Amino acid sequence: MVESVPARGPIARLIDVQPGEGRALAWSWAYIFSILAAYYVLRPIRDQMGVAGGIENLPWLFTATLVGMLALNLPFAYLVKRMPRARFVPITYRFFAANILAFALTLYLAPPDWTVWIGRVFFVWLSIFNLFVVSIFWATIVDVFSNAQGKRLFGFIAAGATLGAIAGSATTAILAKNVPTWGLMLGAVVLLEIAVFCMRGLAALSTRLHEVPGSEANPESGQDRTIGGSVLAGVTRTLASPYLLNISLFLLLFSVTSTFLYFEQAGIAKRSFPDRGAQTAFFASVDLAVNVLTLGVQLFLTGRIVNRLGVALTLAILPAFSILGFAALAAWPTIGVIVAFQVLRRAGNFAIARPVREVLFTVVPREDRYKAKSFIDTVVYRLGDQVGAWSFTGIEGIGLGSTGIAGAAVPLSIAWLVNSLWLGRAQERRRAAQDPVRAGTAEAAGRAALSPASASSARERA
Repeated sequence: MVESVPARGPIARLIDVQPGEGRALAWSWAYIFSILAAYYVLRPIRDQMGVAGGIENLPWLFTATLVGMLALNLPFAYLVKRMPRARFVPITYRFFAANILAFALTLYLAPPDWTVWIGRVFFVWLSIFNLFVVSIFWATIVDVFSNAQGKRLFGFIAAGATLGAIAGSATTAILAKNVPTWGLMLGAVVLLEIAVFCMRGLAALSTRLHEVPGSEANPESGQDRTIGGSVLAGVTRTLASPYLLNISLFLLLFSVTSTFLYFEQAGIAKRSFPDRGAQTAFFASVDLAVNVLTLGVQLFLTGRIVNRLGVALTLAILPAFSILGFAALAAWPTIGVIVAFQVLRRAGNFAIARPVREVLFTVVPREDRYKAKSFIDTVVYRLGDQVGAWSFTGIEGIGLGSTGIAGAAVPLSIAWLVNSLWLGRAQERRRAAQDPVRAGTAEAAGRAALSPASASSARERA
């Protein structure tokens, strides 16, 4: 007797969700929606404050951000060592929520001549905040979902981030001219508390999720126990692993080239929009365009691209596009080219590169998913910002301008392309090594499928 398979609805077929995964997927969506909505309410405020503080001072703000990242990594690693996920994640989010309340109160009470310095501190703080809260989210997701589930679902989960980003940037674009900055900040605090609630809902399903047939679950996955280990494990394990070092290189090269484009966009905004409210609305509108484009790709293309191309070629898409984009910028250094390149590149990162990059961490030990991943996502990323910021200043200082900056980014993007291909292949080797029984079964099935008897049997069943 053949066991019947429940019919799958159109949404399940669209995102390839398996029975037993729906509730976890919904909690994941709500979780990342809340985080990104909070961040994108605050991001245009940060960008406007960075411009108001002087574009020439941005490299120093990036330096301060790197120092802040280094300072915060040790207490975070201590929390990871001593507490289970259900405790250290809420503590981290509520710490940042308390910081937002402090900024809102300061802006409400401070005299106008304090605004520039408050803006500089807020610029540094938000640059730390966004990497930490998003990195913790993806570490939790990687810990809960398996490698096979990640390839199917991470792109769609990232669509929840995009919807949150659209909601946050649209809210700020609409309200920025009429609602005080401190009022927008209070909304971000509420969204962070919602994220804590959603994380707990997802964690409660983690064990059941890995009982889904075909999930290829790691026995460690889904267990919310104290991780232990060394406070410095994030650094030492990254430096000792060629695989983690190459993930670091991937993020470093992405960050350096992204900083080049960010500085160009900041200069455009300052020259084109003298009013601060108009600058904030401009940054929010660019974010909105990026996120609308990203959402379409995530909903309809990301999962299909990964399944068709594999991890290596999918990772290589963004650096290959960057080579073409920077080459175009070197030939035509215009406002239109810069903005179009920025929008398409950021959409490609959010829709394709970011969810696939998270798949890389599904084949590392659990300690590395939180400690090494946090170090790479925060310190290494901001180190790339630092290199990019001062390189941008140096290139401008010798008079090369946009053409010289774009020309320097092309060979960096070529190196990034080679790194992407290596990483994708290394991830597949690790996955196969961790699941030799399944790999052997698949190989045997492949040989059987090629045999004449198997072909005859298939014709009979048909």
